[in-house]
Parts: sequence; C-alpha cells; structure tokens
Amino acid sequence: MAVKMLPKKMAGAILPGNSSVEMKEFDVPKPGHGQVLIQTKATTICGSDIRCIYREHVGKGPEGYIPGMVAGHEPCGVIVEEGEGLRRFKKGDRVIVYHISGCGVCNDCRRGYYISCKSKFRQAYGWQRNGGMAPYILAEEKDLIALPDELTYKDGAQVACGFGTVYEAIEKIGISGNDAVLVTGLGPVGLAALMLAKALGANKLIGVEMNDYRIELAKKLGLVDHVFKPGENTVDEILEVTGGYGVERAIDASANDAGRQLAIRATREWGKIAFVGEGGTCTFNPSPDIIHGQKTIFGSWVTSLWRMEELVERLVRWNIHPEDLITDEFPIERAGEAYKLMAGGQCGKVAVVFGDQDER
Repeated sequence: MAVKMLPKKMAGAILPGNSSVEMKEFDVPKPGHGQVLIQTKATTICGSDIRCIYREHVGKGPEGYIPGMVAGHEPCGVIVEEGEGLRRFKKGDRVIVYHISGCGVCNDCRRGYYISCKSKFRQAYGWQRNGGMAPYILAEEKDLIALPDELTYKDGAQVACGFGTVYEAIEKIGISGNDAVLVTGLGPVGLAALMLAKALGANKLIGVEMNDYRIELAKKLGLVDHVFKPGENTVDEILEVTGGYGVERAIDASANDAGRQLAIRATREWGKIAFVGEGGTCTFNPSPDIIHGQKTIFGSWVTSLWRMEELVERLVRWNIHPEDLITDEFPIERAGEAYKLMAGGQCGKVAVVFGDQDER
C-alpha cells in the first residue's frame, strides 16, 4: 500500500487585529522529541479570541498574541507523524489539544493546571505558538487528551477550552439533583454550563440573556426551564420560580457587572456562585450580598489536564455531545466569515472544519 505523503506547505489563518483574518503560507512542521504532528479536523472559535485578538490586540501576558501566529486555541484532530521519545500517544490516535503548553515542572503544571503556569516557557496554542486554524498543528505529547471513538472531532474541539472551563467551575461549586441553577450569559460558554448542569441532574435550569437568537437556541436545545431578559425585575422573576428562595448554584458567563450582580443576588443563602466570564467588573455590597447570606464566590480559569480527561470520560457516559452547540461551520478558506459571525453574536458556537469528520 502506498504511503500518503504529507504536504510541505499549508495555509493558516492569522489575526491582524483589525477585525479581519489573513491567510498566510506556513511550512508543515516536523515533530521533534516528545512532539507530534496532528492533522487538524476541527477548531472552534473562542470568545477570548474575539475579545483579545480579533478586533485589536489588547491581550497581555498569557493572553498576549504574537502577530503572525496561526490562530485557534480549540483544536482537535488525529496524529499523523511521531517525533522521537513518545511515551503514550502514537500515529493514528485521535486527540484533543489542551490549549496551553506549560513548562511541566512548576507547582501549577505538576497539579495539571498548565493554564496557571507562570514560567517563561509557557506558551498558549493560537497565542504564543501556532494554533489550530491550519490543516496541521505541532503539539507536545504532554498537552494531549485522548479523544474516545464515541466523541466526534467537533466534540473534542469544544472540550479543548469551553467545556473544560465550564466543567472546572461546576466541579468547584458542585451541582446535583438538589439544585436549581442559574446561568447569566447564554453565549457558547453559558450554553455549555446549562448542558453540563442538565447532565448532572440539576432540577431547574434558569438562563438570563438579552440576545434573542441565543435565547431561542437555548430553548430549542431544551437547556432551560426558564429564561429571562435582564431588567429591573429579573431577580424577582428568578425568586418567583424558585419558591422565593433563589437558586442553589449560579454561574456567570456574561462578564458583565449587572450579570454578576444578578448571579450573586439571585442565589439563595449558603449558595455558591462561579465567575467564568473573562473581563469586565463587578460591584456588590459585601454584607447584604455575600456575608449575611453566607454565600461563596469562586473564580475559575480554564481547567486541568486530569479534569479534562475526566470530562471526556463522563461525556461518553452521559451520552451528550458538545458539538450540538455548534450552529455554523466553515472551511479554513472562509475563516474570515467564521470570525465575523462569532464577533457579531448571532450564533452559537462557530467551527472551522477540515476534511472528512468521520475518519478514524
């Protein structure tokens, strides 16, 4: 059987920072020691790319974008070439790329939280090293999560950042069949929060969102029992559907001051709140809003390698598919349209897909 030769060149999408996408030619990389070459199958677009890179380059530190890097930090694909010294993965394996490559030896990395690595060697895919908006991506073996056959490549791309981030927050606050759950902000991260909360058995799901498209999407997917638009009476509306008590658990994905205030004030005594949405501010009165109600606020930033592996296992067990939140797909040649749509907000999750999604 003839061996399929890999191309020497590829076109990748870069983000100049002026609300546009440019296609640039790159060499197809060769994997070195402890590295693999992955044929990209799907890469989804994260809201942080829009916030920090797409419109203008405002990100600093971990969110600082090196101009000219291939964008996309939510990639998933199949290994097509091995470097030397691999210990677990091999050619033909389907993999998710954890989107930060940490130094591997600091305390945070040894806990699996590459996201919190502060070493000068830390690099994020799609930010400080080439990411998934290209047909091939060079990755470190230590950054990979195995993708089970039961999950699609688009499922895997969703796990790479958004679903992993939400799962971390949910595990911090704890969600079970005892809980009414409020999610403020029903963009892709908020929708993911509702999907996972439902899988965990939450007995009442409440969303708050001002975008009509996303309100209807949440209803269509059966992810909410009640959905409200933000306004002066929203807290009262949430109290009314929770017997006057408020919710046991709340997740803010709005990154909005009013949304965060709502998440706090609509949570009942002894309740727990997770802040997931990036950016923005939050104004609250500590005594009446938090202290007197014995409430707890958790900050949650992405997730760890081990927890992402756990999430993948549970998605199979729960028989749910994160790709159900993808409303629009584009080939890499139309990446500009994909980013423009995501920036406009009239969508769920947007994906760039490559080739046959059913290949094993």
